[in-house]
Amino acid sequence: MNKWSVLSVALLNGFIVPFMAAAINIATPALSIHLNMNAIELNWVTTIFLLSSAISLIPLGRLADIYGRKKFLLIGNMLLLLSSIMATFASSSVIFLIIRCIQGISGSFIYGTSMALLAGAFSLDHRGKVFGIQVASVYVGLSSGPILGGILVEYWGWESIFFIPIILSTVSILLITFKIKKESAQSFGERFDWKGSIFYGLILTGLTYGFSILPSFWGYGLILFGIVGLAPFIFYQKKCSSPLINISLFYNNTVFVFSNLAALIHYCATAGVGFLLSLYLQYLKHLSPKEAGMVLMVQPVIMAIFSPIMGNLSDKIEPYLVASSGMLMTFWGLIILSFVSSTTSLSVIYIALILMGMGFALFSSPNTNAAISSISRKDYAMASSMLGTMRIGGQIFSMMIVMGLFSLLIGKAKIMPENYSNFLVGAKYAFGIFAFLCLVGTYASMKRGNLRGA
Repeated sequence: MNKWSVLSVALLNGFIVPFMAAAINIATPALSIHLNMNAIELNWVTTIFLLSSAISLIPLGRLADIYGRKKFLLIGNMLLLLSSIMATFASSSVIFLIIRCIQGISGSFIYGTSMALLAGAFSLDHRGKVFGIQVASVYVGLSSGPILGGILVEYWGWESIFFIPIILSTVSILLITFKIKKESAQSFGERFDWKGSIFYGLILTGLTYGFSILPSFWGYGLILFGIVGLAPFIFYQKKCSSPLINISLFYNNTVFVFSNLAALIHYCATAGVGFLLSLYLQYLKHLSPKEAGMVLMVQPVIMAIFSPIMGNLSDKIEPYLVASSGMLMTFWGLIILSFVSSTTSLSVIYIALILMGMGFALFSSPNTNAAISSISRKDYAMASSMLGTMRIGGQIFSMMIVMGLFSLLIGKAKIMPENYSNFLVGAKYAFGIFAFLCLVGTYASMKRGNLRGA
């Protein structure tokens, strides 16, 4: 397999989905107007993408291990291309949310397979550096998303943010088809656990949708179903001959266990920040989409610059030391944001975003390096998908925290000048909760111990 072709595709794929996510955040006020969305529906634009990704990521990673990763990576890019074209023609909030659901599934095809192909193409002593480069492409997508998205929305409307994914996914399809050789499936011949996949999807759906409709009776009931369902699901996976999730990966492997837990907590503490700041900057600071995008791009630019350096550093010293220091730096950025007001200077926002950018760079690629390097080659796609599920699960819970606060303080009303004060209270509460989670995550990150002694 041509490892440089694999890296090129991984970089392209690493850019596309984060770019789209960041651009969508900037487009939320425009979506509210043109598709008549209220505050809760705007939250679902991100949440339904994350939910469909979380439900499908591990099953698709497992299928990729059985039937071939190149094939699934190609399908994911084709699905992303088609859904992006469809999005430009969306005429209602319902249609747009359905398309976002499809895009979430396409992202699952892409994430688990591209990272697994990358892990298989490069040796252990170069993996941290390569993961750092790939993570940098993710952050380039995140950094360019706000500014390019802001320009596109301001001059050509919200539909135009899908033009870039259409172009890049087409290039990716051509590269995968003609430059990446078909690889042997690492788990060929093994059965796929359809029952476990359905059970897993029901649990995640119950938890996510339950949080979104709190404090209703059905909300509490669905959350209870999701929590109670975890025990029989784990028991079934332990007894299954070809399980969806290889539970044995968690036995006596503290590096893998706590790397996944740290990822879950870190993304839970950070994913809602961009959404909240986009609304804060445009509603309370009266910035245009382009101006708000220029402010928000500071964090991912820092992440893109330093991620390869930190990934390379994790090849030389223990990843948990690098990742844990990153979690603490993110904590201080969130503490600053928890004190914002309508009169807060933009320089304070910049400082917080720089701290969070450095924190992310220190955490992300070393954490990925630790998790994937602690397991065997045949489980790369499933393990990569597990790590991706922790990332997406964290993002979902982060948005659920925001959605819960919005439900309590704003309800189903649109965000208007008369409820700006309630929005600000909710945002500050969210930042405070996120900061506390970072402290918990730092403990989990430290607890994993040494990779090279694992």
